[in-house]
Amino acid sequence: MADAWPAFDVARDSPTFATLHLASQMLGKVRVANAAWVNQGWHVTLRPSASGLATLPAACPGGRSFTLAIDLCAHAITLNISDGTSDKLPFADGQSIADLHSAFIAILDRHQLPSRFDRRPNEIADAPRFADDHAPRHYNPVSAGMLRDCLAVIVPVFETFRAGFQGKCSPVHFFWGSFDLAVTRFSGRTAPPHPGGVPGLPDRITREAYSHEVSSAGFWPGGVVAADPIFYSYIYPEPKGYREAPVVPDTAKFDTTLGEFTLPYEAVRSSADPAKELMGFLQSTYDAAADLAKWDRLALEREPVAP
Repeated sequence: MADAWPAFDVARDSPTFATLHLASQMLGKVRVANAAWVNQGWHVTLRPSASGLATLPAACPGGRSFTLAIDLCAHAITLNISDGTSDKLPFADGQSIADLHSAFIAILDRHQLPSRFDRRPNEIADAPRFADDHAPRHYNPVSAGMLRDCLAVIVPVFETFRAGFQGKCSPVHFFWGSFDLAVTRFSGRTAPPHPGGVPGLPDRITREAYSHEVSSAGFWPGGVVAADPIFYSYIYPEPKGYREAPVVPDTAKFDTTLGEFTLPYEAVRSSADPAKELMGFLQSTYDAAADLAKWDRLALEREPVAP
């Protein structure tokens, strides 16, 4: 099974992930503009699929509904409508975000679907509007396929971890703002107001996301920021002693800049049992968070039921 975990290369893969990051934001923003707001914004996240990442269905005039997806098999943005109609917008190496944005709106208009949405990227410092981003962008189908294959092996581990919690818990979903896969557990207690300050994200959204105590874990492959992929885990608010808590594996550490425990993806991929290594990280960082914050673990946790 270790062979199923692809090996990433920042120089090769990051330009493609940057393109996908910005493309995913367009899809998410269409959903924001056309669906009732749900607590913590769970309704606007992308969901892992067999071929990539997809939105939940959104209603549109005429009694129809539609979904949008980043299809990493077809290497395109795909559109599926409840009347059986479908369309796709292929990714092209060298295409600018402005051109992709224009073509994306054209597809929505062609099918008489809502095409008005916020045209500014979120959670990216100093990012130009989509329509003003004319720099050529790269898209490498190999890099995109590796991200697809990576999610295919990570998502089942996250789902098993999520199954061990019966309190309020997010689905395993993909945040297009930060471009990361995540699952978040809640203690049920309210938290102090979050300070906000996330670039390109209204403080009211951040404060709602952290309105209650959370322990969150995820996978970040990079995006507009070129970086080695990592797994992460954090708690808000952070209890005393959390940063010094013992966690596994030995390659995990607390990153004081990010304010969270991190584990290099490569350390997991190259281990004898990547799924077990990842589960150990998820569980041990949660254990430290829940114990130090004095969560009611007996009431919140359960034994996962096998498939």
